[in-house]
Amino acid sequence: MKTWQQLYAMIWLAFVEFLLILTPTTEKTPFVAAHIGLGVAIVALAFLNFVRLRETRVPGRVKRTAKSTMQLSAAMGVLGVLLALKLGNTMALPIIGFTVYELINFLHVVNAFAIITQAAAVAIAYDMWEEREFQQETEPGVVPPNPAMQAAAKKA
Repeated sequence: MKTWQQLYAMIWLAFVEFLLILTPTTEKTPFVAAHIGLGVAIVALAFLNFVRLRETRVPGRVKRTAKSTMQLSAAMGVLGVLLALKLGNTMALPIIGFTVYELINFLHVVNAFAIITQAAAVAIAYDMWEEREFQQETEPGVVPPNPAMQAAAKKA
């Protein structure tokens, strides 16, 4: 799989994770197993994306964002394990009005939003760097067509 495809795959896997978790579930449904499986895949893909980008000449900001995406996904995995173990399910936090388990779940969801946002930023930045789009300015008020589509239209 090409690097840009692998980067965009991460976004789509995270999106499917959101869809899975929005499905009404109990602990015994296949959606929970699918959510865990995709979660493991996202952690692995975040690691592979970072390693692959680290070996390129892409700007440092993109590499740092990919690294933080990998770190967030690792934290997400830890939070997921804590949720699976039902850690703090009965331990109330009276000051904020919910349980430790609910706090972990909240952090898990916030982390998921951060991961999909970071993954999208990395994919778009890498794609633009690879196509050298940063080197071409455009006129204000003009949205030029996609160069690849223009080239394909000329061939047809």
